[in-house]
Amino acid sequence: MDDVACKISTAEWLVMKVLWQESPLTASNVVARLRADSSWSPKTVQTLMGRLVKKGALGVDKDSATLHQFYPLVSQVDCMREETKSFLHKVYGDSLRLMLTNFVKSEYLSLQEVKDLRNLLDARLT
Repeated sequence: MDDVACKISTAEWLVMKVLWQESPLTASNVVARLRADSSWSPKTVQTLMGRLVKKGALGVDKDSATLHQFYPLVSQVDCMREETKSFLHKVYGDSLRLMLTNFVKSEYLSLQEVKDLRNLLDARLT
């Protein structure tokens, strides 16, 4: 996986989410699916898609009989992993312990989420 392909902006994430859910899609299909989540013009979406192609996150099938078809070249899991590493480095100085401590002590986690986290950690120890 190319790390550069996963260095995408918040706006680009919205475009990628559409294409991770279903692909290949034309730019018009992506615009239609984003209409509910954004007020972007078709030109804005096309600009974002062009950037994603240049970054290597999206591929484009130009041999299509009618319109260009776009598809992800990177997986959502790989990009999530890369974003997590970047966040951990930038905010917590690469300290996973510090990040987990912050989340566990905060009110962000529900009781069920704490139980789920405990189960994950317990499973990791066995």
